[in-house]
Amino acid sequence: QVQLVESGGGLVQPGGSLRLSCAASGSIFSINAMGWYRQAPGKERELVADLPGGGSTNYADSVKGRFTISRDVAKNTVYLQMNSLKPEDTAVYFCRVKATVYSGSYYLRDYWGQGTQVTVSS
Repeated sequence: QVQLVESGGGLVQPGGSLRLSCAASGSIFSINAMGWYRQAPGKERELVADLPGGGSTNYADSVKGRFTISRDVAKNTVYLQMNSLKPEDTAVYFCRVKATVYSGSYYLRDYWGQGTQVTVSS
């Protein structure tokens, strides 16, 4: 029902910057929230930043002041600008969209992107 396409990952040196993009498409009735999560090897997936609605913005303490989440409503796209990157930011980053779709009934579901690798290393 909903497809998410991520881009922008790659290899960067400590202190560098990357900008991730995630575009949503499909049978979307409404989008309740958009956000970014990451998962490092051997660790659980964790929230990086999200836009839960109502004008609110959430950031993990570890990225506050360095990362910025934003959304282009017309394009159904969410971005993550990552500055001052650190080796501990290395992970697969996943886009998440919470959306309402119709399949006989209306459903509020979470949709996940394919993930994009971010590696911060010298």
